[in-house]
Amino acid sequence: MIRKSLLFTPSSIGPLTLRNRTVRAAAFEGMCVDNGPSEALYNYHTAVAAGGIGMTTVAYAAVSRSGLSFPTQLWMRPSIVPGLRHLTEGIHKEGAAASVQMGHCGNMSHRSICGCMPVSANSGFNMYSPTFVRALKKKEILELVKDFGKATVLAHESGFDAVEIHAGHGYLLSQFMSGWLNRRKDEYGGSFANRLRFTSQVMEEVMEAAARCHMAVLVKMNMRDGFRGGMELDESIEVAGLLESAGVHALVLSGGYVSRAPMYVMRGAMPIRTLTYYMPWNYVKIGVRMIGRWMIRPVPFTEGYFLEDARRFREVIRIPLVCVGGLFSRTVIEKALLDGFEFIGMARPLINDPAFVNHMKEAEEKGCGKDFTSGCTHANYCIGRMYTRDMVCHQHLDGIPKRLLNEFK
Repeated sequence: MIRKSLLFTPSSIGPLTLRNRTVRAAAFEGMCVDNGPSEALYNYHTAVAAGGIGMTTVAYAAVSRSGLSFPTQLWMRPSIVPGLRHLTEGIHKEGAAASVQMGHCGNMSHRSICGCMPVSANSGFNMYSPTFVRALKKKEILELVKDFGKATVLAHESGFDAVEIHAGHGYLLSQFMSGWLNRRKDEYGGSFANRLRFTSQVMEEVMEAAARCHMAVLVKMNMRDGFRGGMELDESIEVAGLLESAGVHALVLSGGYVSRAPMYVMRGAMPIRTLTYYMPWNYVKIGVRMIGRWMIRPVPFTEGYFLEDARRFREVIRIPLVCVGGLFSRTVIEKALLDGFEFIGMARPLINDPAFVNHMKEAEEKGCGKDFTSGCTHANYCIGRMYTRDMVCHQHLDGIPKRLLNEFK
């Protein structure tokens, strides 16, 4: 029997106190309509809140239209504030805090979605979309910095208690930090300090807005990009130090690069049949079926797969850290807490069971908490389908097409 566990004790992130140490990690739901909140988004997050989570994170909102990756994604703008306020009120009624992850996808989009040629640190061609991409001008970079600040204010007006800035996974801030991708010749490229300039300016703007609004600020960042030539631990620890110095209240330690190492984020195999089954574009379907196994390389799944790297950050970073990555069992969760991580981030267990936190607590009260495990099988069906459908676990979906069933045996 687990006694005196930290898991169900309150803890703070800056000005915000959570009822326990659990955070619903920012996994994209694909539940938005016209880039705004929907009944499905409300139902899911209020269910997670009722299920005992300390804070649930709505994912992932673009700070401008040019930052949209998906047609079913949030776009922070004044017209959706009433709908978001309805969402946060529902979350608060269930006793949880509400956070919204905000960012810009950079080159991970298409004109049909973001309304323009996708932008990044450099011009070029992104095979992942696929699309041509152009480099942001300095004036546009400064406008996007302001957009992050405006989005933070909108989040406050919408009733969110916290914002999480997405600076990882190969999206725009990550693209600028990357020595592999960023080949600019101006003050936003070249040296490591220059490559961090955009992120520094964004965080200065966000922290100023958050201070006025009395909000908590988290940043999701990569510990490793997950491919040769990408960012590794030493550089990422410097990024973490920069964010700590900027006044950020907590870091979410992740890894992976959507266009180069997507499965480094989730681990396990990507269900290619599921991915192509739900794709609406025939030419992309054919391409992914032919070379998908090469483009989306599997990375073996182990529980707590980011823990070893995260310990390096714990040694030098003093602000709260949110540990994510395959935390599916109570044993591994307790291990992370004992290693000094203040919060446990989880997503797939809550897709499978929105009440996972309450079920862990019930198991502990019955004396079997130590061995309690999520029913998630990390089959990644939810990931394979999220690009064109709403988030769902295959274990709770009737009528899965026969051609997909073999992927989940």
